Amino acid sequence: MIYIYNQTIMKNLITLKFYLVLLVLASALYSCNEDDPGLELQTVQQVESSMKSGNWRITKFIDSEKDETHHFNGYTFIFDNNGIVTSTNGVNTFEGTWSITDSNSSDDSPDDMDFNIHFNLTNDFEDLNDDWDFISSSGTKIELIDVSGGNGDTDYLTFEGI
Repeated sequence: MIYIYNQTIMKNLITLKFYLVLLVLASALYSCNEDDPGLELQTVQQVESSMKSGNWRITKFIDSEKDETHHFNGYTFIFDNNGIVTSTNGVNTFEGTWSITDSNSSDDSPDDMDFNIHFNLTNDFEDLNDDWDFISSSGTKIELIDVSGGNGDTDYLTFEGI
């Protein structure tokens, strides 16, 4: 009788351990986001402050699955307090507008933040025009994504502080 009782307890412990492992794995998978490389998103005010505090460069620009980062090599971006972004490579200077908006100001969800950029140009800078969604942000790096409503292509834009 004691032997059968001990077997039942052991069986229940093994089953319990199995379910605990499944619970831990499920929690880990649920908390992961494929777009989140581990950087915590900041608030609109924090990102704006970071963008205004220094010079930036584009370290990644993927347009419809095509790497077009080289179009912006050598360009420095300055985001000022008045919503003007200036980009120069020492020879050419281009101006546009920028802002960070939160489409749902009743919460602090980073999913609602948009990085808006617009250059009224017909060169490579025109491709930057969009209301980009945040993947991640820190004081020195902003990773953005845009999924096209028309053809479903995904674009990526990364600014890094200089």
